[in-house]
Amino acid sequence: MTAQDQITTTPAIAIEHLTKRFSENTAVDDVNISVPPGSFLVLVGPSGCGKSTLLRMLAGLEPPSEGQISFGGKIVSSGASGVQTNAAARDAGLVFQSYALWPHKTVEGNIDWPLKVAGWSKQKRAERINEVLKFLGIEALRDRYPAEISGGQQQRVAIARTIGPRPGILLLDEPLSNLDAKLRVDMRSELMRIHRGTNATSVYVTHDQVEAMTMATHVAVLREGRVEQFGPPDELLLKPQTTFVATFLGTPAGNLVPVSRSEDAFVFNGINLAPNAIAPDLDTAQLLYRAQDITVGTREGRPTVKATYAESAPIAGQSMVTCLIGDLRVTAIVDGFFRAEPGTEIDLCFLRDPDAVFDADGRRVTQ
Repeated sequence: MTAQDQITTTPAIAIEHLTKRFSENTAVDDVNISVPPGSFLVLVGPSGCGKSTLLRMLAGLEPPSEGQISFGGKIVSSGASGVQTNAAARDAGLVFQSYALWPHKTVEGNIDWPLKVAGWSKQKRAERINEVLKFLGIEALRDRYPAEISGGQQQRVAIARTIGPRPGILLLDEPLSNLDAKLRVDMRSELMRIHRGTNATSVYVTHDQVEAMTMATHVAVLREGRVEQFGPPDELLLKPQTTFVATFLGTPAGNLVPVSRSEDAFVFNGINLAPNAIAPDLDTAQLLYRAQDITVGTREGRPTVKATYAESAPIAGQSMVTCLIGDLRVTAIVDGFFRAEPGTEIDLCFLRDPDAVFDADGRRVTQ
């Protein structure tokens, strides 16, 4: 392998057996992730899953209890050896959820300060400030203070301040959570443009799976401090390896139907849903059905169950219909506009065989 090949194949970020404990609580538990250069990695999961703690360890704000982090092949944190490279020396920039702008400094002053600390000359600082102000479209805000600009503008200033020193790794901790819904959508595209324009490797934390699937080249789904699955967004959507991933990702998320073996079929509510040949070693299973594979009404030759209508929502010329079968919540897709009185009994038809089969522990058993 040549030196150039080594540079090309070395991960921008390598996380190995990373663990973080706070007293008796394990916030991050044996995480292993390798991130190629130029990637946009999204850490996604519910509140308390450890994603922000993981990001803080990448930023150098928290030391690991075990395991290590490497940037470009160089160890920057190690629980075993005690290596803990200073946050300022990691070639990484962090955008906080709260923006964390200095209120007594102008927009220009906020962008200038990290460059000054990094030892840039006055002329180089002025050139770079002009460059990032133009890149983010905030030139007119140069002389304003944070209290004089909107939340969306403050976010752009926070990003400008972070990318000013040209970090090789860009860390973003839920930077859109304080914005309204429309601005969030607009800023998703803006952040992707910024990522492409800086050539940095980005790590983005969110609990919003729509943001994750929209922006990422790679996604790590976290649950209780562990990585449930890591890979490209389409891989996680098409081949979820656990029931948690199957029901956390997707709009709408997949439906899991519990079934039990009865002779040569898997049965739900007395209805034969699928041949048990799809998982011959299981007596009980969980079948994954996409919302588009279930509809309202009956179809000849397809299994149908009775359900209680709960609600519906229009989506791209179709209706996303939510029903209850006992305690089980099921979402179906219907063409056009659908509405019924809540509590009405309707038929739900399973149009196709299940997309995947999971065992009782939530692990995928079909490819």
